[in-house]
Order: sequence, then structure tokens, then C-alpha cells
Amino acid sequence: MASKFPAASATSGKPGAKPLLAADRIRKTAREMFYRDGIRAVGVDAIVTQAGVTKPSLYRSFSSKDELAAAYLRDYDAEFWARFDAACAAHPGDPRAQLLDYLSGLGGRAVQNGYRGCGLTNAAVEYPEQDHPARAVAVAHKHELRRRLNAMAAEMGAADPNALADGLLLLIEGAFVSSQLFGEGGPAGRVADMADKLIQAHLPA
Repeated sequence: MASKFPAASATSGKPGAKPLLAADRIRKTAREMFYRDGIRAVGVDAIVTQAGVTKPSLYRSFSSKDELAAAYLRDYDAEFWARFDAACAAHPGDPRAQLLDYLSGLGGRAVQNGYRGCGLTNAAVEYPEQDHPARAVAVAHKHELRRRLNAMAAEMGAADPNALADGLLLLIEGAFVSSQLFGEGGPAGRVADMADKLIQAHLPA
């Protein structure tokens, strides 16, 4: 299955760009490989070989593979919120439209070849240890998502914002996981429609 993320190269990909520093090449390569294959399945040797760097250069930038995994997830967290915030900025003062905009994009991505769900959800499943650095990043992200959904549900005027927010969170997580089972034509492509129906059911008549 093809990855939706390009392989790391020595440059940023822009004309005239300076070569990437070793740490950036490692981070970019880890991003691609961890997402595609899973964090536990990817060894340090494979990352440095693909990135074209040495193992000492990896450990100068990241104290351990666990810390590299946490850095990958922090990058993933930033990417997630960039998409989410862009949808919010496109519909000022309209949380329903903001959320449905984000979910429409998610539904489109979730049925493409190479989509592997949410890297943060995947990491939480891979690392049940409560004190693992990767799990800590994933859990903090999911708590923030739940908080923001709750605030949006309240702004929509839901009779029970907590219930609506939790229902939306379950839909989103279901889209992340089901996309890896069904792929193209799967139920994840309908996540925005299902969310709109759920929102409508929670608003006053």
C-alpha cells in the first residue's frame, strides 16, 4: 500500500531550498515510517538508513526511540490542529459548519489509499503503558479534542453538550479505525453526514 507521505530526501523539496539538517531528515523519515508501519515495527536502524544519516546523529537529536516517537506525535498533533483550525477559521461564529467542514475533509482523506487513520489513536493502541512518552502525547491530544468538541457543542446550543461532544468523538474515532478496515467506499466517508444528523438530534426542536 502506498504511503500518503513522501519519502524523506536531503532537501525540503522547494526549489533552491537548503539541505535538511540531519535531525530534520530523521524526523521526516520517522514521520513517514511510523505512520505507515507503526512505531513498534520500525527500528532505529531502518530510520537512519532511510534518512541517510548515522545512528549517532539520531541519538544526538533524540535521546531514545521513545523520544523520537513522541516528537513524531507532537508533529502529528500540530498537523491535526492546523487542519481543524483552518476549518474553524473558514466559518467564524458557526461551530456546526466548522466541525462539518473539518469532518468533510476527514471523510475524503479516510477513503484514500495509504490512509492509516489517526497516528495519535494508533499510538495509544500500540502503547498501553500509561507512562510511555508516546502515549502521553496521544492522551493529551484526545483530551483536548474532547474539550474542544464540548465547547463547540455548547456553542451550538445543544441541550446536553457533554453527550453531543462524546457522540461526536466516538464518530471521529470510529472513522479513524474503520478507514483502516474498509478503505475506499467505507463508512468513514460518511462521517460528516452522520455527525450532522447527531448534531440535529441534540439541538432543541
